[in-house]
Amino acid sequence: MARKPRGENGSKVNGDSVVANGGPESRSDRLRIRAAWMYFVEQMTQNEIADVLGVGRVTVVRMLADARARGEVKITIESDLVEIVRLERDLERAFGLEQAIVAPLSVPDADPIPAIAARTGGYVSEVMKAGMRVGVGWGNTLFSTLQFLSGRALADFKVISLLGGVGVARRFNPAEFAWRFAQVFQGDGYLIPTPAVVDSIGTKIALVERCGLQEIFQLADSLDAVLVSVGGIASATTFYRGGFLKEADREELVARGAVGDLLFHFFDRNGDLVDHPVNQLVMSVEVDRLRRAPVRILTSGGEEKIGALMGAMNLIRPTVLITDEESARRMLAERADTAVGQLTR
Repeated sequence: MARKPRGENGSKVNGDSVVANGGPESRSDRLRIRAAWMYFVEQMTQNEIADVLGVGRVTVVRMLADARARGEVKITIESDLVEIVRLERDLERAFGLEQAIVAPLSVPDADPIPAIAARTGGYVSEVMKAGMRVGVGWGNTLFSTLQFLSGRALADFKVISLLGGVGVARRFNPAEFAWRFAQVFQGDGYLIPTPAVVDSIGTKIALVERCGLQEIFQLADSLDAVLVSVGGIASATTFYRGGFLKEADREELVARGAVGDLLFHFFDRNGDLVDHPVNQLVMSVEVDRLRRAPVRILTSGGEEKIGALMGAMNLIRPTVLITDEESARRMLAERADTAVGQLTR
């Protein structure tokens, strides 16, 4: 019978149910529970666990030994993180992620953005390092992470806005988020000083080639990390909040199979860009360039974004996904349904 540890905060989980019995967990709590789950439940080796968590084998040995020494290894894992860890591990396996981070919700129909934003802010604060070049997107979820970032000075830190849209001052303006994100880490911000969408391919070429935008797009060729979210297409939120496209455009995109957008690149459930003029007129860094970044963080959630999230798994191929627990369950259910459908064809 597999042995399972007690969480540091004394919270309990029996079987598959989660019972919260403590305060917010720290990063060390999360690593420890993940290591315990992999070792005692999934029967993974210490080397395998070290590879998955991105730590040394000695660190894994120390975490497990510390649990034993303090009498925390029991017959059942007793922690409020177990169900969340289960979802994270299932997402990692289902979508080939290096890491999934799932934010718990107080109730299933709660607004997921605050929870996702808090998780994103905590994760991003830890992974940002001096000398990095980070490309960032825009949107409500990303904007909400600003309050959860732990600011500090990072030398030679560059933030590149991946999308134009500085013409009108709006709360969710791409330039606003990129600039404030750069300020948090006392780095340099590089903006695309154009509308998000232009009127013709000729205008786009002229802006890039004749207005000094080459430097920004060249910076995007050597990004260390990308931080983006996706927008859903079922509602008109993306369009009305930005004022860049009209309702008629949304209806056309839906008719052509679009389920969402990434930096105003509209794509279908398979992650393929749809055949629509906006995908040629958007002033943003191409998705192909984004996929070259070794760290690709996708943070989004909500029932209206499940289709967009599923498509984005193929489009951007994130290395890290940050979402909420209800969205995680829906994504896994859709993945399972897709697999069953393929088997029955």
